[in-house]
Amino acid sequence: MQRARQLVLTHGWNATAYQIVNPGIRHWFARDGDAVVGYVRHARTRVVAGAPVCAPERLPAVVEEFERDSSDAGDGVCYFGAEGRLEGLLSKSPRHAPLALGAQPAWQPTRFIETVQGRASLRAQLNRARNKGIVVEEWRPGANADAVALRRVLHEWLATRGLPPLHFLVEPETLDRLDDRRVFVARRAEGGDVVAFVVTSPVPARRGWLVEQFVRGRAAVNGTIELLLHAAVRAMADDGAEYVTLGLAPLSRHGPLHEADARWLQLVLAWVHAHGRRFYNFDGLDAFKAKFLPERWEPVYAIALGSSVGRSFPPRALWAVAGAFGGRSPVTLMAHSVVRAVAQEARWLRARLDSRVAHPHR
Repeated sequence: MQRARQLVLTHGWNATAYQIVNPGIRHWFARDGDAVVGYVRHARTRVVAGAPVCAPERLPAVVEEFERDSSDAGDGVCYFGAEGRLEGLLSKSPRHAPLALGAQPAWQPTRFIETVQGRASLRAQLNRARNKGIVVEEWRPGANADAVALRRVLHEWLATRGLPPLHFLVEPETLDRLDDRRVFVARRAEGGDVVAFVVTSPVPARRGWLVEQFVRGRAAVNGTIELLLHAAVRAMADDGAEYVTLGLAPLSRHGPLHEADARWLQLVLAWVHAHGRRFYNFDGLDAFKAKFLPERWEPVYAIALGSSVGRSFPPRALWAVAGAFGGRSPVTLMAHSVVRAVAQEARWLRARLDSRVAHPHR
């Protein structure tokens, strides 16, 4: 783990580079010891966390070595969360099939702060939270009471999700691995109760940070997350950071258009667009990130190797990606998701009925 971490701190360029130290990630090291690939294995496919971590001039050789090792082991390869550096290398390869996943918003940190301070709607959100007695501070690991409070807020947040807890690049259990991460907490000024927090992870080769999680508990008021992000990015700017991103917005309308060339993939993407919001609010997340007026939107891709149908994205790769995030069969994950969605809608219906009984004339 420490060997992988040191390589990330030296060469990590992909926004998700630090995620390879998350629990459950396997590590492959180049023969020369100067590169690492973080991946999980599902359906005879190595699903890579973003891209190989190495010096830029080494990327072509490391990709070739890793893919040859994977082939020798009988495994396919899918780079999930690949950005421009890897996509540019593989875009003309007849052996690799790309799939546009969406885009991630990016800023120079001082520009993010200027945007927040310059937009009346964003200033109003910050003031709303402050007027409700919310204060933000950076949390230093070691305070046991705070650690318990953060986990309570995390569990409250996870309980509201349409999907069961996912892992891989969206691992929720990062609080035990904060070596190089920074955590910012929102508290009530009176009593000091933690109501929300933000976890950020380094993107060392870009002198920047990824906002990995923004988590709010039941007691968080409107504007709390905006206040947290403003404080976190200000702290990054004060320390000389040059880059910040809020991470991937899946299926973002700001991402590259991708016309799937396989009929099965067209149907899957159409279904996700039509019904996916029951489990994950794609449009809401995209709109939330867009309101901070990013300087640019960086395309994010999945790139699969070894398609048997030319450059069409192979079904096995998509199945493997779902298994990587769910940590189980995609069929089982979907079944659990449906059960959670039904239970959630039942709770919402019960709450609406209780409200009507309590306030019959509203």
